Amino acid sequence: MISLEEAVTARLESHGARFEVLVDPDAALAIKRGEFDGDIEDVIAAEDVFENASRGDRPAEEDLETVFETTDPLEIIPQVIERGEIQITAEQRKEMQEQKHKQLVNRITRNAVNPQMDNAPHPPERIENALEEAGFTIDPMEPVGQQVDDALEALRPVIPIRFDEVTIAVQVPADYAGSAQARIRQFGDLEREEWQNDGSWVGVMTFPAGMQNEFYDLVNEHTSGEAETQIIKDEDDLKTR
Repeated sequence: MISLEEAVTARLESHGARFEVLVDPDAALAIKRGEFDGDIEDVIAAEDVFENASRGDRPAEEDLETVFETTDPLEIIPQVIERGEIQITAEQRKEMQEQKHKQLVNRITRNAVNPQMDNAPHPPERIENALEEAGFTIDPMEPVGQQVDDALEALRPVIPIRFDEVTIAVQVPADYAGSAQARIRQFGDLEREEWQNDGSWVGVMTFPAGMQNEFYDLVNEHTSGEAETQIIKDEDDLKTR
């Protein structure tokens, strides 16, 4: 279950009665779209159906039977969400908007690059400022993933930006290869790897281009800065390694 502070109210009015349930806002939207495949008990704040959730009033059992043909809350709750409306307060809307704004900035930062600066990553502050300049406001009632394209369209007149992936070859000296390669291979998609005769390890990794600085920090941390890296632009680059 979730806390009351995290929940929003879903309300359905039918047959002269009102039914309210307390649910996670993102889960409620997924349920309404038919995209929810989790456990309903994990995304509700109370295993109960209310007439007025703020007062804790409950509807009559005969009303439940009339509208839902059951009195089981776990069967009724998804129906209330699917057929009803999601109610959020101004404060909840503001909090949801702030959370999703941070998620949006993080997603863009990790995936986007500046094509005019040799595909260098954009720092989060630049994305923040550009979104503000573009006047883009995230919708707290829509999943972040569905708003990324709109955000990019808003950003393009303000800053040069595109989503891209980068492929980087890294050679880890033998002294660090055992532990470092285990951490590096988890960072993205390992395209290929090879153990050298001197005990060093070479791996070719592909990941969102905006994460390059994070990747270099990881490599340096686990190799004391002694690893070598090279951005792979084509197959000829791979052959030279």
